[in-house]
Amino acid sequence: MSLSSADEQAPYYERPVELLQQLIRFNTTNPPGNERECVEWIDEVLRDGGYETKILAKDPERPNLLARLEGRGEVPPLLLYGHVDVVTVEGQSWRHPPFSGENIDGWVWGRGALDMKGGVAMMISAFLRAKAEGLTPPGDVLLLILSDEESGGDYGAKYLVAEHARLFDGVRYAIGEFGGFTLYVGRRRFYPIQVAEKQGCWLRAVVRGPGGHGSVPLRGGAMAKLARLLRRLDRRRLPVHVTPAARQFFETIAAASPFPTGTILRGLLDPHLTDRMLGLLGSKGRAFDPLLHNTVAATIVRGGEKINVIPSEVTVDLDGRLLPGYTPTDLIAELRRLVGDDIEFEVIRYDPGPSEPDMGLFETLAGIVREADPGGLPVPLLLPAFTDARLFSRLGVQTYGFLPMMLPADFDFVQTMHAADERIPAEALSFGAGAIYKALQRFGPT
Repeated sequence: MSLSSADEQAPYYERPVELLQQLIRFNTTNPPGNERECVEWIDEVLRDGGYETKILAKDPERPNLLARLEGRGEVPPLLLYGHVDVVTVEGQSWRHPPFSGENIDGWVWGRGALDMKGGVAMMISAFLRAKAEGLTPPGDVLLLILSDEESGGDYGAKYLVAEHARLFDGVRYAIGEFGGFTLYVGRRRFYPIQVAEKQGCWLRAVVRGPGGHGSVPLRGGAMAKLARLLRRLDRRRLPVHVTPAARQFFETIAAASPFPTGTILRGLLDPHLTDRMLGLLGSKGRAFDPLLHNTVAATIVRGGEKINVIPSEVTVDLDGRLLPGYTPTDLIAELRRLVGDDIEFEVIRYDPGPSEPDMGLFETLAGIVREADPGGLPVPLLLPAFTDARLFSRLGVQTYGFLPMMLPADFDFVQTMHAADERIPAEALSFGAGAIYKALQRFGPT
């Protein structure tokens, strides 16, 4: 996919909407990813914009792209990174084709519009603008386009951290996903800036019991134990934990919220009241729940090979998410207290992250949000998911999720991401690109 003559009439940094449309049109569903054509197109755009680039790949079909803007050397380099792989659309019913990138009534539709080709378009726009306007930032800026974030980063961030760590020497702060989108609580508009995230901890629960012939049903076998496990996971929460990042998030929102909302939000921070207060918050409570608990979600069940044989072993894979500062041992201990000792748990994959964030760049980013929207209030966010930030943290890099988007009050950002009809307001792209450009002008510890 090459640049058309119409595209060449104006620089791409002035048209983040068209950048996003082009990115969406590359089907980079992961697996298998196949990010090469998309990354090569971005490489062409950056080179046309005056940058030298470097391709780094564990697999040629799954490359990563690095470009550098030289700064004044007054502060450590800033890393700006985003991924171009996306999740599947299989089994979803879309109103508009998910890889068409259509702009309809001021909304850009398509897989990745929110996660995170929209953010990549903002970053590229700001990076191109910096070169076009001759910006010399406080320190070097590294733009990194990644593959494979949606499946763990083995071909992307994990590979680069393990094999090319020296490229990131001196980097202290990074801007990545996910934060800066508007969150409405009551009538107030907040902008959560991600400063921390949960850790991935995938488990396999092994459930055993007597097997036998299907003509003689068993009571209390592996299937019955599985049913009990799933029922308890569905009906009960794991213990409450209030981390520093979550405390600051809820205290800031509570202070800006009137009665009774402010009182309920403050009640979330009392472990004796937390679960009751979550129930009073409705849909917001469901969104806030994972910020205060370690969680597991049952996702894959395996058991039995023949319809006439009762299996003696059944397994269920659990997508576990750990709060900062907690370990797989902690999670398994909490699960045992919930479901008993007759189920075996094994860790499939664990990606640790830092226990507490480095807040040195937060106020700079918060100030940019206040300027862009004086009616909005920035707040630090603990993300209930995990991103490539956990991998760069191994190099001592603190990532801030900072992709500012002013969204309508009736638009559910979290529920739309990864879902059918993923879309983003065209105006939000310009809003975010402008905010990121200001970050390139101002970054450095405060």
